[in-house]
Amino acid sequence: MKRILLIFMLSVITLIGAGSFKLVNKPGKLAPPNFIFILTDDQGWSSTSIGMDDRIRESKSDYYETPNIDRLGREGIRFTNAYAPAAICSPSRRSILFGQTPARQGDEIFSKNYQPYSKEQKITIPLLLKAIDPGYKTAHFGKWDLRAEIFPEDLGYDESDGDTRNSHGNLMTNKEDKWEGLFINDDPKRSSSITGRAMNFMQRQVREGNPFYLQISHYAPHVDIQTKQTTLDKYRNKAKGVKHNNPGWAGMLEDMDRTVGDIMEKVEQLGIAENTYIIFMADNGGVEFLPPVPSKRKMLHPDTFDKPMRNFPLRGGKWTLYEGGIRVPFMVKGPGIAPGKMSHESVGGWDILPTIGELAGYSQPLPEDLDGGSFAGIVQSGGKGKVSRNKDYLVFHRYSKAYPHSALIQGNYKVIRFWKTGKLELYNLASDFGELKDLYGTDTSKANELDFQMKAYIKEVNPGLLEELLAY
Repeated sequence: MKRILLIFMLSVITLIGAGSFKLVNKPGKLAPPNFIFILTDDQGWSSTSIGMDDRIRESKSDYYETPNIDRLGREGIRFTNAYAPAAICSPSRRSILFGQTPARQGDEIFSKNYQPYSKEQKITIPLLLKAIDPGYKTAHFGKWDLRAEIFPEDLGYDESDGDTRNSHGNLMTNKEDKWEGLFINDDPKRSSSITGRAMNFMQRQVREGNPFYLQISHYAPHVDIQTKQTTLDKYRNKAKGVKHNNPGWAGMLEDMDRTVGDIMEKVEQLGIAENTYIIFMADNGGVEFLPPVPSKRKMLHPDTFDKPMRNFPLRGGKWTLYEGGIRVPFMVKGPGIAPGKMSHESVGGWDILPTIGELAGYSQPLPEDLDGGSFAGIVQSGGKGKVSRNKDYLVFHRYSKAYPHSALIQGNYKVIRFWKTGKLELYNLASDFGELKDLYGTDTSKANELDFQMKAYIKEVNPGLLEELLAY
């Protein structure tokens, strides 16, 4: 049945008009590349020990150690202005998979509109690769969390852990103390077992001569807090930082980081490094404090608090569209990518699908309802170039009953609209990436210009959402 369903999906995809898939295999064509996508959970932009921007000292953690993520960054390219599609996990994961913004996909309507048996089957990363070359084998291990009663195999994956959520990586269910509780075990957040299954999949595909796409979606470093005893002891004996100071969280992050090294070593061991891309990203920013502040305080200016936020020098964190909630670690390593480079071009999680398509050799138009554009040219030119999308801006939306808000980034400028109050904020990220100085009062016309574009976009892709927001 799975094979019949996959054939049906690919048949539907080939009939979707301007985005139909055609690929002619030419004599002497290089073997299709492999792709490994490592997605971490709630990892803030400034939570690595390499730092995402060499120009900004504070982009490094003052406590955490991530030697293997650092190695990935040194051997590949880092994006200083990379954005998760959303400030929470589920809409981010949906967006990456389909190459569309959460504003377009909707929230409560997502489950209905993206069912695999619908008449308008959407392209996904694994389905795109299988359309390029039916020989691709695909797997997803770890946290799925679409919250839509859709399984990975429904969308083109050959193997998976199933329809997993946060709870599959947890050891507790008590919401009252999950931010302060600590668990010691030998497989924190299942990072090692997820990675073990991933390496087994890689080994089998190499042995059988199959190109592959592998997504490793970690439960770490999300609460609950789990770590190994030896790692915890290390950080309990280490001087604490100002913004990062929780030994359990530090241990959990390093335990997960160790498995990133395992994957890179396995790639080398299998002899596929020259034909394998490794993409690393977080699904959203880190929580602003441990424990987090109440919803009504999440939007407050950083000067309100007596200590720096955990995503410092960025403002805010998970659940908000300030930079701390959506700007995340992002790096790519692979063939044709010069080591140790940085790019300052803004990229979003919805750009991954078209990028993988181009790197895999697909050169035809993609479906018109994709929001992403390929950054393949950027990674292959030492960080230079632009991402060509249908729109020359990035749009974000936070689905929330308490504080719904949207943001648009175009060039150096970012506007945020808070729908319940009607308040607009404007920031110049080139000079104020910490979003400390609201420019709305001095450049109202610019704020209104970006706000108009944002509303027009939402009206175009999801008119029901705009109607709902304007009703506040």
